[in-house]
Amino acid sequence: MEKVVRVIEPLYNPVAPSFIPTQRKRVAAYARVSTEQEEQANSYEAQIDYYTKHIKAKAEWDFAGIYTDEGISATSTKKRDGFNRMIADALAGKIDLILTKSVSRFARNTVDTLTTVRRLKDKGIEVYFEKENIFTMDSKGELLITIMSSLAQEESRSISENVTWGKRKSFQDGKLIMPYKSFLGYTKGLDDKPIIVPEEAAIVRRIYRLFMEGKTVNTIARILTKERIPTPRNKSRWYGSTVKSILTNEKYKGDALLQKTYGVNFLTKERKPNMGELPK
Repeated sequence: MEKVVRVIEPLYNPVAPSFIPTQRKRVAAYARVSTEQEEQANSYEAQIDYYTKHIKAKAEWDFAGIYTDEGISATSTKKRDGFNRMIADALAGKIDLILTKSVSRFARNTVDTLTTVRRLKDKGIEVYFEKENIFTMDSKGELLITIMSSLAQEESRSISENVTWGKRKSFQDGKLIMPYKSFLGYTKGLDDKPIIVPEEAAIVRRIYRLFMEGKTVNTIARILTKERIPTPRNKSRWYGSTVKSILTNEKYKGDALLQKTYGVNFLTKERKPNMGELPK
């Protein structure tokens, strides 16, 4: 007897850039900018507006939301709440497709990028990187993502090294860098030099006086909290560590010791006390 061969056609083509739609897709987008500067803020708003309109314009797509992180670096995904919430929702079955501007917007850490993409891919969730035109379900997608995320990671390394070089050059020139937003007693003057804020200076002098009278840092913190005196970061509660940082800060006696800490890893942002590894 002659054999009868029946071909069962696939529901999707795994070689094609994306799934051939067999049902409506729940589509979300991810937008991120790494600083809060005005031009970046405009880009952030533009990304949200673009993806909202783009997704809603597709008849075969259901809008699953826009997930965002503003003023957050992409070197690590740990502190990106919007990103982590999006991944959790996707893995929970709420999203079928994620759109994002580029690999560098998604993550600049190669390990994070590949790990996340593989987790999503295992659940049948696709990511589309618009700038690079990469679909993660594409057979060549992972290779391209590896290359692009490696380039993005090296770009982050280069930026970090340039920033570090600039700061160290300023240190060598004796230029003072002060975190005025969290520095009690001083504000930035017109000549870029610190000027005293009288009402804050009174608090600093009181902290020193209480310590010289025998009060512990924790006792001083309780006194300041009880009297509702705002902390250097304008919080209501004082901690002993905050009081100690003021008591041990050499800038209150007119000196400045620069590069007291240094960055160990540009990806993890880990910092360590400078115990002689680098010049001070």
